Amino acid sequence: MVLESVGEDMKTLRIVTKAYAGREGELTSVLQYVYQSIVLGQRGERELSMLLQRIASEEMRHLQIVGSLITRLGAPPLFTACPPYPVGYYSASCVNYAKETEEMLAADVASEENSVKAYAGMLKEIENPAAAEIILAVMKEEEEHLRLLRRH
Repeated sequence: MVLESVGEDMKTLRIVTKAYAGREGELTSVLQYVYQSIVLGQRGERELSMLLQRIASEEMRHLQIVGSLITRLGAPPLFTACPPYPVGYYSASCVNYAKETEEMLAADVASEENSVKAYAGMLKEIENPAAAEIILAVMKEEEEHLRLLRRH
């Protein structure tokens, strides 16, 4: 990644912050996939549970990447949709707590579709080439998650 070449940039910061801890951001993805992996694992749906656990790990890496990007852009990586302001803190009520496998997968597919769309929208607005490169890399991994989930 080109994170080291990113400097303070409030315009880009405002564009990317929702991807971190917004309602449909990376933090929600991590928590939702962990929840689902545990529930499915307890029900004996081991293959899907392991897939979701793997995706959760990748989403956690995305959380780290976007949080580091936010820091480089000039704000602390607070769990809020609007850093650098300590308001509107993240709530785990953003997680979809579906209990049936089909509902979980439908929610996951919708979430990944929204992520890809959100990242694509960000890329249209971001003028910072290094930040755009980072967002593009994350978006490509979200597209892969979508392909994996659609197979189930």
